[in-house]
Amino acid sequence: MDVESKVIEIVTREQHLPPGTVKRNSTFTELGIDSLDGVNILFALEEEFKIDIPDAVAQNMKSVAQVVDGLTRVLEGKDISDLVAIAKSGSPAASH
Repeated sequence: MDVESKVIEIVTREQHLPPGTVKRNSTFTELGIDSLDGVNILFALEEEFKIDIPDAVAQNMKSVAQVVDGLTRVLEGKDISDLVAIAKSGSPAASH
């Protein structure tokens, strides 16, 4: 299963949403995800992918697309320090 599908599966499961509700372009606001929900999703993602997501990055992620792009970069061993600024600006994550 690819990163995007797994992220969507985890968000759907953690939020108890009907299948098909979560899309790549879904924002956390649209999905009703608050900061506590975000922490639970973060823990589930870290456990699933066996990684640590830096707090500064995680706190500023506001959409499924940002999470997918960030996780993909982490899993590929790429630098993600720029994702903090990108997440704060609300723009999609930079291309790989």
